Amino acid sequence: MAMRPQIIDIEPTHAGPEQNLHHVDALDIEKPDLRTQREDAFGDEENAEIKYKVLKWWQGGLLMVAETISLGILSLPAAMAGLGLVPALIVLIGMGLLATYTGYLIGKFKQMHPHISSMADAGEVLMGRFGRELFGTAQLLFLIFIMASHILTFTVALNTITGHATCSIVFGIVGMVISCLMSLPRTLAKVSWLSLVSFVSIFSAVMITMIAVGIQNPNAIVHPTVETNLITGFTAASNIAFSYASHNTFFTFIAELKDPKDFPKALALLQTVDMTLYIVASVVIYRFTGADVASPALGSADSLISKIAYGIALPTIVIAGVINSHVAAKSIYIRVFAGTDRMHKSDLVAVGSWIAISFSLWLIAWIIASAIPVFSDLLSLITALFGSWFTFGFTGLFGLHMSRGLWLSSPKQTIQTFVNIFSICVCVILCGLGLYVSGKSIHDSTSSASFSCTMST
Repeated sequence: MAMRPQIIDIEPTHAGPEQNLHHVDALDIEKPDLRTQREDAFGDEENAEIKYKVLKWWQGGLLMVAETISLGILSLPAAMAGLGLVPALIVLIGMGLLATYTGYLIGKFKQMHPHISSMADAGEVLMGRFGRELFGTAQLLFLIFIMASHILTFTVALNTITGHATCSIVFGIVGMVISCLMSLPRTLAKVSWLSLVSFVSIFSAVMITMIAVGIQNPNAIVHPTVETNLITGFTAASNIAFSYASHNTFFTFIAELKDPKDFPKALALLQTVDMTLYIVASVVIYRFTGADVASPALGSADSLISKIAYGIALPTIVIAGVINSHVAAKSIYIRVFAGTDRMHKSDLVAVGSWIAISFSLWLIAWIIASAIPVFSDLLSLITALFGSWFTFGFTGLFGLHMSRGLWLSSPKQTIQTFVNIFSICVCVILCGLGLYVSGKSIHDSTSSASFSCTMST
């Protein structure tokens, strides 16, 4: 079985420049724009022992739903309290529509460059070797921070369920070990079956919370707008952005699809489900809780209901983190073994390497979770540092790269160029202001301490 990447020559066109540019729409381009096309990281799997490219579109969609609708939804009601009902809805819907467009750009960019299996590969297309290292390092750090937020939420959940029966550090270690064990499968197809459990888990927990707060606080008063400040308002906006910040994993999902051209269907499934659930859950919980809504939102109900909700939500708290850890481990694993037959083996070296990589990533995530033990501040920080770029910034660059030389070639292309630039501007604002407000919020927080047995929610 030949595993080394192959180079496929593509005949150059002899048409004139004006002929090549005639009626070309960047998002309708089907063929790569490079003279050579590299094979994907998994190579020919016809006789492989371990096959990766077997993921059906609906499995990919469920993975995306499970990874996206997890911690983000738990911060949305509090984000509404920080911004007010109407401004929060505008931001929530606007970012959802923009995230749908940028997700579509990722699918088209992958279609033009079939060898891409991670953000590192995409960075190489844009900026060469430097881009590969920059995008790859940023993706890995972002995924580790997300894993840390899942450990932190797991700790908060067990503290709530048990009434702080033991030190929070112990709960964090338990979460780390469980997550590491669930990260053992090497293919997304096997992980995808966990994603359905994850979605049912978070959906049920949110529904229980919505019903409970509606019964407990039927006369709660909320206002269309509220007085806020830069720190509170922008932290809320960053947490809304985080609820859509799963684009950094899309290349890996597409790479393991049986038919990569099915990605738009998986994306449509994701965005339909997440935008609908986000709007309903955030509005209902905020409506019946008001300014005192907790973050994570499952803590907004009374003590008993919160314990039940957190207990039901435990699967998604773990599984969504596992999906992110899988993508992180896969990026390292491919870099180490790509082009060799080790990728498709089940021997001691292959399996042992995967376990070692996964354990190391979860250990680092636990350290971060213990060092920044404030849920909303942690979400705001990682959104500013990484989520803004992967969801809106880099994706805008992908769009401009695909349409280079054609930015103003037609009215439709001009609009697309404007949206790409707007997406990059959103990223710059989220990153710059987000770093300031999240850093100041963490610095000013006195409610919890790093590596403490008590942990703030």
